[in-house]
Amino acid sequence: MENEDSVKVGNVTIKWLGHAGFMIKGEDKTVYIDPYSLPEYIDFEDRADLILITHDHYDHCSQEQVQKLWKGDATVLVPESCDLRFVGDTRTVNSGDHLDEELKVKDFEIEIVPAYNIDKQFHPSGRGVGYIITIEDIRIYHAGDTDFIPQMKEISADVALLPIGGTYTMDEEEAAEAAVAISPRMVIPMHYGMIDGTKADPELFRQLVHRKNPEIEVSILKVTTK
Repeated sequence: MENEDSVKVGNVTIKWLGHAGFMIKGEDKTVYIDPYSLPEYIDFEDRADLILITHDHYDHCSQEQVQKLWKGDATVLVPESCDLRFVGDTRTVNSGDHLDEELKVKDFEIEIVPAYNIDKQFHPSGRGVGYIITIEDIRIYHAGDTDFIPQMKEISADVALLPIGGTYTMDEEEAAEAAVAISPRMVIPMHYGMIDGTKADPELFRQLVHRKNPEIEVSILKVTTK
């Protein structure tokens, strides 16, 4: 499925909300990660059971966007660096540099994983996180804002959501190396095209991945508008 606003993996639908934002929908649960540019109106059935925030930058940790998605029993996970002034079930997760925290929230299995820059100052180690979430037996890895870090070689996922925008994160070439190291069934590029410093070419990313491992499916999504 090419240039659609969603892709289905097993019984799980993944929609790209632009930048690093995704909606992940199972048969009866809905997860959002880093909502940044949501449609004006959200159907109640599409509001969140779980919201995952990777770090404190404005384009990832938005009070306004989280509020749009809120329904009474939603849970929000945030790293220590992110100050969401939100009433409800908001939980802080550790943002260390080891794959050492696992949670179970509303029947979701969630692993907290490192996300940081190696040769940039924007995302130091310990400030942000990535997530691996298991929904309907599908493991989905959201890398957060990160470079290609050594811990990625330990990650097992069916789907990897990887930044390719450069400047603040991996560029296309680094992200392709990360994709090959993780070796998921599918990889979806993100964190490009919406803010300054994130101009990237997803088709180049696809070519680089397929040059190294043609068995990895690269799904390039367009931003959902509903």
